[in-house]
Amino acid sequence: AIQAQGWPVALSGLDMVGVAQTGSGKTLSYLLPAIVHINHQPFLERGDGPICLVLAPTRELAQQVQQVAAEYCRACRLKSTCIYGGAPKGPQIRDLERGG
Repeated sequence: AIQAQGWPVALSGLDMVGVAQTGSGKTLSYLLPAIVHINHQPFLERGDGPICLVLAPTRELAQQVQQVAAEYCRACRLKSTCIYGGAPKGPQIRDLERGG
């Protein structure tokens, strides 16, 4: 239900706040429209980007979002990475330099 309500709003480019139970598909309700948006952008040159930024309130949630994003981005030949505090910066910087 959250996806059915959220996708039209997200695909129209408007901001959205969605509240739903755990396991209801909230992550995909904003990631899939983001992937559609990314796929409609011109190809980026090295050093350009990012096209999309997802902010999460906790490290654990950021990592969960990254797991879902990685799965769906891989299918579309896109790259994603997760950056968060409290972890060594070196590997995160290398991920960003490699484009995800």
